[in-house]
Amino acid sequence: MRKQERLRWFFQLSSLVLLVEMSACAMVGALPFGGDSWKEEVLLHDGSKMVVTRSQTYGGRHEIGQPPPIKEHAVRFTLPDTGKTITWASEYGEELGRTNFHLLAVHVLNGTPYIVTEPNLCLSYNKWGRPNPPYVFFKYDGTAWQRIPLEDLPAEFTTMNVVLGLSRQFVDAMVKQGVVPVEQIQKQNSRLPQPQYKTILREPMKDVYCPEHKGFKAPLPIPPPATGEVKN
Repeated sequence: MRKQERLRWFFQLSSLVLLVEMSACAMVGALPFGGDSWKEEVLLHDGSKMVVTRSQTYGGRHEIGQPPPIKEHAVRFTLPDTGKTITWASEYGEELGRTNFHLLAVHVLNGTPYIVTEPNLCLSYNKWGRPNPPYVFFKYDGTAWQRIPLEDLPAEFTTMNVVLGLSRQFVDAMVKQGVVPVEQIQKQNSRLPQPQYKTILREPMKDVYCPEHKGFKAPLPIPPPATGEVKN
C-alpha cells in the first residue's frame, strides 16, 4: 500500500514539474523539449496586417560540435475575414537530415492563404525538382495545402513578408520580443543582397543554385545571405 502511495505521489510531482516547465516555456516563447516560438506582424499585399505565430524544433544530421539544424518549422495564423486558424508546416525530411523548406512569405487573397518557400539547401532543391526561380509555392484549398506552380501564384503577391534570417541570435531576440513589427521585418530583410529575397521573381535566374547530386553532402551548396543568414 505504501509503495502504491509513493508511486502516486511521484507521478503527481512529476506532472506538476512538467506543467510548470511548459508554462514557463510558454511565457518566454520557448517550446518544451528544445524548440522556439515567436510572433511576427506580416504586411499583406493590400496593406492590411496579420499576426502569425512561427515555431520550430531542432534535430537531425549535423557535424560533431555543431548545433543541430531546424528539424521542423511551422507557421500558424488566423484568416482576417473568416476567423479560421490555419497551420502550415515544413516537416522533417529523413533523406535531408533537416526540414524541407525555408519560409519566405505568407499571403492571402480573397480568403485563400498562400505560402512561399525555398528548398532547404541542395538536397532539398534537387528533391523538389530544382525550381527556377528557386521557390516552392503552396495554396490552401480549404482542407489541405497543395503545391502549385508559379503561374498559379496571384500576381498581386510580390514581397517576402516574414523574417528571413533565422540565425540563433535573431531567433533568441524574436522569442523575447513578443511580436516582431512590420518595420523591423522589412529593415532586417532589406540587408539581404540576393535578388530572390528582394521580391518574388517571376523569371528564371541565370545562375544555377546546385548541381544535380545524390548523397548527404551536396557540393556547392546554396550560398547563405551575407547578413541575417537564411539557413538551418
